[in-house]
Amino acid sequence: MSRRNGSAAANEQKPLVSPEDQAKAVALTDDDRHFSMIRALHMADLITELNGFCGAMSIFSSLRYCLGSPDDLAQLWLAMTFMPFGLFFDFMDGKVARWRKKSSLMGQELDSLADLISFGMAPASCAFALGFRTFLDTIILTLFVLCGLSRLARFNVTVQSLPKDGTGKSKYFEGTPIPTTLSIVMLMAYWAHNGWYLDNMPLGTVGAGLLEFHPAVLIFAASGCAMVSKSIHIPKP
Repeated sequence: MSRRNGSAAANEQKPLVSPEDQAKAVALTDDDRHFSMIRALHMADLITELNGFCGAMSIFSSLRYCLGSPDDLAQLWLAMTFMPFGLFFDFMDGKVARWRKKSSLMGQELDSLADLISFGMAPASCAFALGFRTFLDTIILTLFVLCGLSRLARFNVTVQSLPKDGTGKSKYFEGTPIPTTLSIVMLMAYWAHNGWYLDNMPLGTVGAGLLEFHPAVLIFAASGCAMVSKSIHIPKP
């Protein structure tokens, strides 16, 4: 109880929205010029958009694989390749923002939405294309995406209240960052390389009918749980 009250008192003393951000929000709302939203974007925001571009292209590549020959893995490999490029742009947008000392109010929101596409929806789409296609498989993959969505929303809300280091950056992430899902993508690439996809998925299937699923899909469930965990603290680099 005391811990909760202490957190509430801290939030009262330090508002989550700074006066600078409030001023930016007012300026963005009052700007009625043509393409005002595009004009408000900075270079770092455009790099974040490239992250989202890579995620969307990865999803479309997974869909193209589903429409083509199961033995032609070209589109599946392309889907997996786009995601690391998304991580590159996710890393670079922060670097560019600090280098130019410029950031927009939409930057953090754009970053979270792009991450959800590139490291949430894209891996789930790739997993479906690879062979996790039963009804229960898709339920688990959907829960994985929702965990990523919840983790990003929590980060946006709590980032100002997390302990900071000397430079003002948060000392740690609560839960595993969503880009860590690329480790599952690397695992799926290994499976594809060895021909373990579609009817040859590792560990096979269990159950029947609506309860049929691939035990290997539980890797996504574990990743989702790790993302929303509050007890896991990952030090920020």
